[in-house]
Amino acid sequence: MHNKLSIIGMPMDLGQMRRGVDMGPSAIRYAGINEKLKPLFSELADLGDIPIGRPEVEIDQESNLRNLHLVAEKNELLAQKVDEVVQSGAFPLVLGGDHSIAIGTLAGVAKHYQNLGVIWYDAHGDLNTAETSPSGNIHGMPLAASLGWGHSLLTGIGGYSPKVKPENVVIIGARALDDGEKKLMKEKGMKVYTMHEIDRLGMTKVMEETIAYLKDRTDGVHLSLDLDGLDPREAPGVGTPVMGGLSYRESHLAMEMLEEAKIITSAEFVEVNPILDERNKTASIAVGLMGSLFGEKLL
Repeated sequence: MHNKLSIIGMPMDLGQMRRGVDMGPSAIRYAGINEKLKPLFSELADLGDIPIGRPEVEIDQESNLRNLHLVAEKNELLAQKVDEVVQSGAFPLVLGGDHSIAIGTLAGVAKHYQNLGVIWYDAHGDLNTAETSPSGNIHGMPLAASLGWGHSLLTGIGGYSPKVKPENVVIIGARALDDGEKKLMKEKGMKVYTMHEIDRLGMTKVMEETIAYLKDRTDGVHLSLDLDGLDPREAPGVGTPVMGGLSYRESHLAMEMLEEAKIITSAEFVEVNPILDERNKTASIAVGLMGSLFGEKLL
């Protein structure tokens, strides 16, 4: 049994254009997250949701970024809450919301580590900036912003930058990368397991290599899991589905191996969109993966 877990809902859909992902935290709670995780912790506290409200969509005229000021403002609130949770000695688990919320999560976590590692479990690299983004959607930029690349309102959340070093990041499941993202990955020598590598090596080898790589160089590891990392036939309730993704079993194995390695110190599960889902299937998968990450056993 682990010690303390604090759950934070971040019902934000400001980082992209498709409505519904703001209901992700509610869908995950409805799928039974508290019932699933309570037996695995001595203390579990659901801290409710960061207040987002119903703000009007805005496009920043200078950068062409969608909802730039609102995304920055709400991520500052999340960063403060995550910081408080870490200071209390609890494990912070954030429920999204679109993936732009990772900017706030990492801002709240990284200040407590000298060399924070990040596992980015996602179909996308999320390494765009205003200059490279085809859409201006900030949910395609959180990893870049956390690495210190992009608009100062995003990179400066929490009052410091960068939060993470590129050599401390492992991307798993990538299969939809923009040209600017590919260039950055190559220039910075980032460790990326695309679906090609996962198909060739198998998930066991990928996770063994990931764990060994991060154990050698980090003093904590954040897991940022986008449900679109899974194949949309298994997790249909996401805003930007990409065929040919990770399977349900591969994902459970990945979580089980991370739990056995005892390296994960914070986590977020994002991009659950119940409007696009089938009978809350994707939220239920998210809850199941959390169970595996925190040590639920079949036997």
